[in-house]
Amino acid sequence: MPVLVMKFGGTSVADLGRIKNAAQKIRAEVERGYDVIVIVSAMSGKTNELVGWVEETSPLFDAREYDAVVSSGENVTAGLMALTLQEMDVPARSWQGWQVPVQTTSAHSAARIEDIPRANIDQKFAEGMKVAVVAGFQGISPEGRITTLGRGGSDTTAVAFAAAFDAVRCDIYTDVDGVYTTDPRIEDKARKLDRIAFEEMLELASLGAKVLQTRSVELAMRYKVKLRVLSSFEETDENSGTLVCDEEEIMEQNVVSGVAYQRDEAKMTLISVADRPGIAAAIFGPLAKAGVNVDMIVQNISEEGRTDMTFSCPVNQVARAKDALAKAKEDGNINFHDLLADTDVAKVSVVGIGMRSHAGVASKMFEVLAAEGINIKVITTSEIKISVLIDRKYMELAVQALHDAFELENAA
Repeated sequence: MPVLVMKFGGTSVADLGRIKNAAQKIRAEVERGYDVIVIVSAMSGKTNELVGWVEETSPLFDAREYDAVVSSGENVTAGLMALTLQEMDVPARSWQGWQVPVQTTSAHSAARIEDIPRANIDQKFAEGMKVAVVAGFQGISPEGRITTLGRGGSDTTAVAFAAAFDAVRCDIYTDVDGVYTTDPRIEDKARKLDRIAFEEMLELASLGAKVLQTRSVELAMRYKVKLRVLSSFEETDENSGTLVCDEEEIMEQNVVSGVAYQRDEAKMTLISVADRPGIAAAIFGPLAKAGVNVDMIVQNISEEGRTDMTFSCPVNQVARAKDALAKAKEDGNINFHDLLADTDVAKVSVVGIGMRSHAGVASKMFEVLAAEGINIKVITTSEIKISVLIDRKYMELAVQALHDAFELENAA
């Protein structure tokens, strides 16, 4: 039988009523003729509760025991989902990561999936099981210890199973009914897209769109797994939601498909750094070791052998970045006159695979922002993305203006 993978996030299985609602959607797919692999998250709020218990018990916790505790939320959901399906006369079994087994690296709380052998689940399908309910977010290390995949790991689990089992599709059920041209809470003219290319979705996910986890989109793109994002709380059919697929499967490509934003950004500038070979490595090496996620980077024109270096990072990493650079200065690895931090900026981006073949997107974006009196602090581009840093107070205005300018209310 063809295999379909269905993933239900925490809000979709938040209580027994919602688990039953999800089970009805699963039963409908079984009735359509699929063998179904269901990936479940912990019930809404449960993972945060478990993390809190660990941190309260042991502030300097053993990461192996952290994984043992935090992974238990998914185990509860998987068992309850299997029981609910059995009550509906659907042959179902729950599977914890180690039972499949989902083989991962040993990086506890941030493990990566290395292999998912099919034999155990395939055997149960052959014996009449119709639904395998798998606890997401978890696996087993080479040492035989439970591991977890980090936040959003259940999305990654779902895509990995779809790839391993050659699934016809991987359906991600969440609390929204698809991928929108921008956040509907900011722009009421935002439109749900019927289809979006992997590359566009990857850019949007990395730029702040919270519909899909970035690692899951990367995995889907690598293995050509069709993803569908749809709502747990609405009636759905084969055409519901948004399909994330290959660029070639999209008949008519929009020049711009979406506008994304990240509210909590900071702009940091090193004033008067020596302009010499290796200076960039001397700056960004310590930042990387300190776990600072550097994004946009701009180096000014050199004057008299000195230059300014500007980069952006999340606001909550500013203190860490300051400490890392101060230490590098103390050690004599870099020398700078001052370090300025602007913690009141936001990043706004336009994304679209149509940019590859259409000129003028950047100039249009800049003209729109200028017309609204919005000053651009930093610009960065890729083949299908243009991002700018602006004052945070203008973020919503920028999103709305760009959405109108690129006529995204007409996107399909």
